[in-house]
Amino acid sequence: MNSHSLATYVQLIGLFGMLSLLSIGGGNVVLPEMHMHAVNGRHWLTNSQFADLFSISQTAPGPSILIVSMVGYGAGLQAGGIAAAIIGGVVSMIAMVLPAATFVYVVTLFWQKAERSKLRRAVEKGFAPLTVGLILATSLVMSRAADHDWRAYTVTAICTAIFLLTKTNPLIVVAAAGVIGYFGFI
Repeated sequence: MNSHSLATYVQLIGLFGMLSLLSIGGGNVVLPEMHMHAVNGRHWLTNSQFADLFSISQTAPGPSILIVSMVGYGAGLQAGGIAAAIIGGVVSMIAMVLPAATFVYVVTLFWQKAERSKLRRAVEKGFAPLTVGLILATSLVMSRAADHDWRAYTVTAICTAIFLLTKTNPLIVVAAAGVIGYFGFI
């Protein structure tokens, strides 16, 4: 393990440890911050790579937070090859899961006792708009990272309208957009 790899692992632990504690409402709400650090700050990935990894993580079986391991893999790959990439993916996932899991466990011990507290009800009501705002920020960042011309923006707008205005199965819409992309229309 070289010093560059070690420095990258420390950066991954710092980034994902912090994001873990900020991921109220799920891991996807911290995607804008993850994007800022991985693409703009550390240059571990390009915009296009980040958008591709996000798409893969959303369609792959398992938790949608798989993007964390892929970002760690990309950072490790850049720092020292395949072995460093695998370690980077594992380090990133542990750093993303462990702090939040520990925090939730500790809070749950006290949360159960505060069942009728006014503070508890206020916190629960406050998290809903916070989570919605974070998800909207994620949508904006991912749209900017993935859409590169008017055709891609048009497909994104049409898909969004279908999601909002109809009860069409999202898998059908995503599959249709994938076919459009596969054949090179966007």
